[in-house]
Amino acid sequence: MKNPWIVRSFHSFLLVLLATAAQAQMIDNTQAPNTAKAGINKSLLDEIGAGRGDVMTPGSSVFIINRDPYRSIRRGRQLFQRKFTHVQGQGPNEKDGVGDINTDIAIGAGLSDSCALCHGRPRGSGGVGGNVVTRPDSRDAGHLFGLGLKEMLADEITTDLRNTRDLAIAKALQTHRAVSMKLVSKGINYGTITANADGSVDTSKVAGVDADLRVKPFFAEGSTISIREFVAGALHNEMGMEDSTDPDLLAASTGGRIVTPSGMVLDGSKDKISPPPPPDDDGNEIDPALVDHLEFYLLNYFKAAHYIQNSTTDRGRAVFAKIGCSSCHISDLTINHDRRVADVDTVYDATQANGVFNSMFATASTLYQDVNDGSGFPDLKLPLGNSFVVKDIFTDFKRHDLGQNFYERNWDGTLQTTFLTRALWGVGSTGPYGHDGRSISLNDVILRHGGEAKTARDAFAALKSNDQTALTTFLNSLVLFPPDDTASNLDPADPTKTNFPQFGHGSIKLTVLFNDPTDPE
Repeated sequence: MKNPWIVRSFHSFLLVLLATAAQAQMIDNTQAPNTAKAGINKSLLDEIGAGRGDVMTPGSSVFIINRDPYRSIRRGRQLFQRKFTHVQGQGPNEKDGVGDINTDIAIGAGLSDSCALCHGRPRGSGGVGGNVVTRPDSRDAGHLFGLGLKEMLADEITTDLRNTRDLAIAKALQTHRAVSMKLVSKGINYGTITANADGSVDTSKVAGVDADLRVKPFFAEGSTISIREFVAGALHNEMGMEDSTDPDLLAASTGGRIVTPSGMVLDGSKDKISPPPPPDDDGNEIDPALVDHLEFYLLNYFKAAHYIQNSTTDRGRAVFAKIGCSSCHISDLTINHDRRVADVDTVYDATQANGVFNSMFATASTLYQDVNDGSGFPDLKLPLGNSFVVKDIFTDFKRHDLGQNFYERNWDGTLQTTFLTRALWGVGSTGPYGHDGRSISLNDVILRHGGEAKTARDAFAALKSNDQTALTTFLNSLVLFPPDDTASNLDPADPTKTNFPQFGHGSIKLTVLFNDPTDPE
């Protein structure tokens, strides 16, 4: 940040990353004005602005993402919380719930009027919820904390694995003999691939990922590549709103290669990309500009937090590793090229001096560089693209068979037997547990493990009670948090405020970095 006023303001102004103090869902003030002036300040047409546009089109999504990125994050937040109306296209969902659910699982989705109806706990966060595409034995909506970090890690792992495959093929063609190579990325072993002398590939010993080596980080079974596909699918399946003209998904799903406004490469020549949903009777209902902001918001969404850390949690962490849980739930993974423009680190405030409302305090930092392109518009604010260690994510991005206790029935009578290793960050806030929400406690879900995790499960069962307690105490310290109720270096708590804690409890706020901080979202 070159402007010293911005540097000072970054640490002192009370402005917003994630809107004003907010519930999970938000009304539109232009539709339902209220005395408290709580809600979304821009109409849906204002949020669409000039459409997608480009970096030279003021008011467009691409312009805002590149020149005013924190406004885009907040706008995505508002869209995430927005209660869409029937006039705006909300509902009915996929085929209005009627049809062949054996071949179209989206028919089983609940109908929502906002993203936050499914992902809204803790209060006002991209947390856990309920209304998702169900199976006969249910499916629990996971939280969205750290979603962008998951997308980046999975994409980089995919690149590494495919580079290894391509190297094996090149060596096999050069030497006229079969070449086998281990598939390893970020310290994770995905088995072995063998390239034959004719350039064909044997993937029979590939483990935890599809034969095409694409790691898919979203949904319990690992079935979706990108945030953009995730957003477009949820808008259609759970809200009945169609992003039918999405240029990125249209191009990539028909074999093209595109880079989304958030920097994600979608290459239809290498991967099967989900096409945008067809329009319903009312036509296209979601402008792609809105998906741009939602994608950018979720790319930059917070990672989970740490609550009280002490000798008991330290002991639990050690026990977790000792009995083998960390062989799949790997704690730290490194991103080579970070596409975010901000990071937030949230921890328990042991002094209680700062986290006066919920004992948590967040430290925000910016991750962008100013680039003057000579256009006369505000500088481009582009991601630094640095390497970044993602701490305590606790996953290996592999699919595993955890035994019959975790198998999931499908509507067509088949069984889903393998699932992506659930990232454990935030696990202390997300009960009930399991991808299906069928385990009431951490103890229950650990003992439910079998299959590839049976050895670790049996080791847990054999622990002394104090070691079991230490382990679950450690897991319970990996928490989510409500951004609007968590004091930060951007908006510290002020208990002297009138009507505290309704006012002055602090929050996570970044709107000081808007090009025009006086223009509210």
